[in-house]
Amino acid sequence: MKRTFSFQHLLLLLSLAGVLFFVGLGSMGLTDRDEGRNAEAGREMYETGDWISPTFNYELRVAKPVFLYWLMSLSYCLFGVNEFAARFPSAFFGIALILLQYLFLARVRDPLVALFAGLMLLLNGEILVLGRMALTDSVLIFFVTLSLCGFWLGLWGEGRARHWIWVFYASMALATLTKGPIGVILPLLTAALYLTFSRRWSEYWRRGFPLAGTLVFIMLALPWYVAMLAIHGEAYSTGAQAHTIGRFLHPMEEHGGTIFFYIPILFLGFFPWSGFLPVALYQTFKNVRRSMFDVETSNRELRTSNLELEFFAALWVVSVFLFFTLTATRLPHYIGPLFPGAAILTASYWHRALAEPTTPGIRASIHTLTGLGYMLAFALAALPSLYSTFTEKIAKEFPAAAQVDLGGGPYAAALVLMVGMAMVSYFGLAESRRAGVFWAAGATIALVALIAIQITLPRLNRYLIAPPQELAYAAGMNLGPGDRFILYGSTRPSSVFYAKRKAIDTPAGEEERIRPYLTQPGRTMILLPARLRPQLPAEAVGFPVILERYGYLLLANEPMIK
Repeated sequence: MKRTFSFQHLLLLLSLAGVLFFVGLGSMGLTDRDEGRNAEAGREMYETGDWISPTFNYELRVAKPVFLYWLMSLSYCLFGVNEFAARFPSAFFGIALILLQYLFLARVRDPLVALFAGLMLLLNGEILVLGRMALTDSVLIFFVTLSLCGFWLGLWGEGRARHWIWVFYASMALATLTKGPIGVILPLLTAALYLTFSRRWSEYWRRGFPLAGTLVFIMLALPWYVAMLAIHGEAYSTGAQAHTIGRFLHPMEEHGGTIFFYIPILFLGFFPWSGFLPVALYQTFKNVRRSMFDVETSNRELRTSNLELEFFAALWVVSVFLFFTLTATRLPHYIGPLFPGAAILTASYWHRALAEPTTPGIRASIHTLTGLGYMLAFALAALPSLYSTFTEKIAKEFPAAAQVDLGGGPYAAALVLMVGMAMVSYFGLAESRRAGVFWAAGATIALVALIAIQITLPRLNRYLIAPPQELAYAAGMNLGPGDRFILYGSTRPSSVFYAKRKAIDTPAGEEERIRPYLTQPGRTMILLPARLRPQLPAEAVGFPVILERYGYLLLANEPMIK
């Protein structure tokens, strides 16, 4: 079989993705709340050996399905229980996503478009962040992308290539085991819109094996859900419904926002390539309207044309964007599954602009890119002064906020952005130099990411994230099986991960819940922000301070060493 990819391209993508996803991956403490909850649920599964029922703080956890916890448990087996192991599945699937994007486009388009798309998918803020956090999203995005690639290859492939359609169904099942019904809704929504607007439902019924495929999906996805219902009954079904249908109908945990919430998220999260996205979308739909449904154009010509793939990618972007816009609960990372489609679309547009310098909208796109870049540069340069302005509010959540010096990281990132955008303007406004735009923009976002990873995040970790985790670790090392560990104040699920034991979580204002534990025999430790110590019940006020760390206290009724 003729090779359609370039080993040099693969080496470049692997090297760059390895650096951006893995450098310093375990050097920062787990963020609260989702990272802490996911990492601890995986640790408890690893500890107990119960591979069916996820738990957090040793209580049933129904917010997410089980697949990520399986991956984390395997990672803990390989690397030990630590931050690197908790985040390893996300980084691994982040790299797998970039390779999948490249190999898919190298097969259906050409290696250069595939390289552009792979780098565009890697070099943006949202994918980099999700690939470095212990969340479900990196794994979900990979399986949603794999399912849609399988759909396209299976539907239009010839001979053995038609077997890719089974990947469509199997990947939806794994996506559903990763994040629930959204794993099947997003691929089906994109595929259904494409089949409807391109009038190809008859071809799908003939080539897509929908009944057999549905059976494959059920056989892979359903057994775990059936087992959970059999074991936990209404306790599982009620909670799962609240975290699926409930999130769609009502904002959860105050994560709401207007219907315009995802517009700035998409422009900033997909920067710098978001500068190309509006024109790429517009040109695709315009060209489709003019030519795709022309009765004189044969289906075969359309299937092999670049335009139809771009149309598919455009529907991918629009369907995911509109779906999450219509949901009541909104968070920035929810729209992550549209980024591979956006990268396909923008890479195709950029490749066309290089081949045809008069491509409509290219100058406007470059101006949009540089405008966004300068705005981000000014925002980063203003970040230290803005931080000092809101220090008191930040200190309510992070007691040591006043001690944090953001250092030169924001200024260095701002300078890199300014220089990078100047280079983009220099290359972009002359047709003979335009190819340099891509490399200047890509290098800029890579350098900004490395500055954040190596300079800014370590400072924030030292003062804001690590202190309560270090105290929780000390408590866990010094408490026996019958002793008590109380978390008082703001909710920090990561403390349970570092203590490696069940915690009694007590929000501020509910101090009476602590009182019954204070008179029980054995050792009791309380982890809390120092400012809340006067609010403790009288029985705990006299507990001596065992350890103190940047605004957090660890109290105990007995000394740590007898």
